[in-house]
Amino acid sequence: MTTTASDVTFRPLAGPEELGLFQQLSYVLDHEVEDDLATGRRRPAWMWVALRGERVLARLSWWTPPDHEAPFLLDFLDVDDSLPPAERHAVGVELLETATAAVIPRGAPRPEYGRFTPGDWREDAHAREVVETRMDIVAATGGELLVERLRLEWRPGTPVPEPSTRLVFRPATDREELLSLMELVLEGTLDEHSRTELRTMTPRASAELMYDEEFATYRTPREWWRIAELPDGGGPVGFVVPARNNYHPIIAYIGVLPAHRGHGHIDDILAEGTRVLAAQDVPRIRAATDFGNVPMAKAFARAGYATFGCAINMVWPGEG
Repeated sequence: MTTTASDVTFRPLAGPEELGLFQQLSYVLDHEVEDDLATGRRRPAWMWVALRGERVLARLSWWTPPDHEAPFLLDFLDVDDSLPPAERHAVGVELLETATAAVIPRGAPRPEYGRFTPGDWREDAHAREVVETRMDIVAATGGELLVERLRLEWRPGTPVPEPSTRLVFRPATDREELLSLMELVLEGTLDEHSRTELRTMTPRASAELMYDEEFATYRTPREWWRIAELPDGGGPVGFVVPARNNYHPIIAYIGVLPAHRGHGHIDDILAEGTRVLAAQDVPRIRAATDFGNVPMAKAFARAGYATFGCAINMVWPGEG
């Protein structure tokens, strides 16, 4: 599908051979796109450009996990920042609306929009303009800010915490055990994505969605997933899911059961997850947590994880 407004053409890529055209504009995820196309995480029909002649004025792309058939996340939305502000806003809005109408079925919810940002983007005038330009485009189409997140990283050479003397760890036995613990951990959660889900679904349904859409896609051993327990049969305290996603080793999820919060167990559980991945000689470990989840952010800092950036997540409420 190709549409034209004035002298600007809006269309999807014809195929992977147009990757160079798409990358006339730049973003921190550019280096991943070629492999994403090869593995089906992106598709040319989901990658759109706004063109004036051969010049790319704006671009966007949706992404999806392996083996998924529908777009899952809008993670590219760029405009040529040398354009006058009013023009780049108008072109960005029209590209987003045109591509969405062509790619997302009528009545289906729009996938969330996510963008990685520098940690100091509000203090840096140029970075702030770049981020706010994209956010304004999404807002003009009905999107709203859901949450801002810290992006965290542990690097080799950072001391690995000693094993816990208060807890014992074992692999998760099966899906059902982990789902049961996830369901409990969701009580009082400070994670905004989970809190949003819990407004419309049960904790069990939220846990199943997270497991099936995230945990089930990891190709790394399930034996890495650790249940933390009190010694001598004292029962579970929490759990951690160390894994590797399509791009990095990660702490995918970590939680302490409500009955055991406030006793510092999060440090022992995070340390165990970090040790599991560090033992694999990984080049880095990535993690993320909401700005509002101050206890978790402090736990990551104590474990030697440094903040290297942030992420903005926006949604279109009430659609679908």
